[in-house]
Amino acid sequence: MTTISVCTLARGRARHLENLVAGLRQSERPPRELIVAVMQRRRYNLPETSFPIRQVMVADAASGEGELCLARGRNAAARAASGDLLVFLDADCIPGPTLLDDYAAAAATHAGVLIGDVGYLAKGDDDHGVDFARFAATAVRHPERPEQPEAVAACEGLPPIWSLNFAITRREFCAMGGFDERYVGYGGEDADFLRTVRARNAPIWWLRGATAFHQFHPHHVPPVHHLDEVVANARRYEEKWREPAMEQWLRAFTLMGLVRRDREGWRKLREPGEADFAVTRQQELLPCASGAQVLRWLEERAVRRIDGRPGGPGNASTAAA
Repeated sequence: MTTISVCTLARGRARHLENLVAGLRQSERPPRELIVAVMQRRRYNLPETSFPIRQVMVADAASGEGELCLARGRNAAARAASGDLLVFLDADCIPGPTLLDDYAAAAATHAGVLIGDVGYLAKGDDDHGVDFARFAATAVRHPERPEQPEAVAACEGLPPIWSLNFAITRREFCAMGGFDERYVGYGGEDADFLRTVRARNAPIWWLRGATAFHQFHPHHVPPVHHLDEVVANARRYEEKWREPAMEQWLRAFTLMGLVRRDREGWRKLREPGEADFAVTRQQELLPCASGAQVLRWLEERAVRRIDGRPGGPGNASTAAA
């Protein structure tokens, strides 16, 4: 029988992580273990479970926390895992009751990367604990994510919005070399890993099921609060693969006057101000935000500036999909 290690990484968001554990406690198939890469000074106080929870400290010894390197955290969790199949879940995701069974069934017949479904919860949906019937009734799909296939479907190209819930065998993950830890901060490390998968001609699959529920938290789209990291990681990706990454975000930053591309690559022009944060907070109270919609509004605003038409973040064009 396939053994499954669930791997996550966490800094802060203790309640989200507790809900992830609560979801696993209700799983129809318990995991072999939960590995938590702890990216802060203190370990988490987590509830007792029928399966072991192993907390791997990834914080920098001098600072107590250090840089937020998602690649390092995911690799640390994977190295500590002993299961045949690694299921990577972000700490703000609650695994559905059949998520592990769905992944195990798909992995039995499909090599490569398996990408499960994600339902996005609104603010307050998880205030009264883990209730999968309520989650299934209220969760929404991300507007930029493909519809679920009938069972398992091959993914063409590089899929968006995927790394918060995916699975791969431990053997394949090690063969890929894990995540590239040169990507520090936010953005790029998941696109790079997927590009490595493609370079090795390994398949990528969309699954029907393997559903996780993403817990609400405010968000900036595009992530202007991570501007420096996105620019640095975009440069790193292009140097490595000779092709662009995070194009939607960088296009938005360009329209906002924050960055410019020249012969040497992406360059930051200025620090973001409150007006920039206001643009990226337009959808912060929705279950999930559409970067494509923010980009459309920015492009419309650029046209209005040229032809003199009025407009602003309060216009109907900023409404969420």
